[in-house]
Amino acid sequence: MRVLSIGRRAVAGLVVVLASGLAPGLAPGGAAAADVHVLTSGGLTAAYRILGPEFERATGHRLITAQGASMGQAPDAIPQRLARGEPADVLLLAAGGLDALIAGGKAVPGSRVDIAESLIGLAVRSGAPRPDISTMEGFRRALLAAKSIAYSASASGVYIEAEMYRRMGLEAELAPKSRKILSERVGSVVARGEAEIGFQQMSELLPIQGIDTIGPIPREVQQVTVFSAGIAANAAQPAAARALIAFLASPEAREALRKTGVEPMGAQSPASPLSTSPAR
Repeated sequence: MRVLSIGRRAVAGLVVVLASGLAPGLAPGGAAAADVHVLTSGGLTAAYRILGPEFERATGHRLITAQGASMGQAPDAIPQRLARGEPADVLLLAAGGLDALIAGGKAVPGSRVDIAESLIGLAVRSGAPRPDISTMEGFRRALLAAKSIAYSASASGVYIEAEMYRRMGLEAELAPKSRKILSERVGSVVARGEAEIGFQQMSELLPIQGIDTIGPIPREVQQVTVFSAGIAANAAQPAAARALIAFLASPEAREALRKTGVEPMGAQSPASPLSTSPAR
């Protein structure tokens, strides 16, 4: 994947404005550097890996990052990390997962900012026959013909397991040959030949070597997942957290988001009213 530069001067100018407006202690040319702990799920990870270093260079802050699923019982899932008391300032995850954390007192009410929308994609091992999933009939044939299917333990997998198979009328046929992947990218499992077909967010499949990402699943059964940012309830650096979130939601971040397979939802100020609609 090509490393995307969005222009250090532009980013520095943007972040200085954010810092001066959101964090009065961060003054241009003399900002107090802070360690900012970020917990991110896979949907935004590729874009965050591009944008995070730009933010660090512009502000002097250091981002300390851990990754895990938006939901579920895997030990590295974001809710489990927070339950263990791991340090966190910024949370990047599926909107439904963030809403649950807010309801459970693990994230700050009113801090949710929607960053991007993501589609579920399908992948096969590199060199394997490429199924035609451009129509529902082709998609059905591909799933019935596959000997094994893998899906994530996070938002897309929850939907596939609990709803998509049932809506397609294929739960009895597909469930026995499907498995949920914990604490690993589904694409990596497909690349090793441990599953013929893998489902995950497009942004999580595209960076994986050894697979062919066929594309989004048909719109008739597609689920759009909104990925959001929020501030952890026990954040040690809330001002720096707000600045990072505002940067990720800004127009300057849109190119990096699109390059990594998600569609930006546009700039939104953390001080403005936030959408409370659930992830679709």
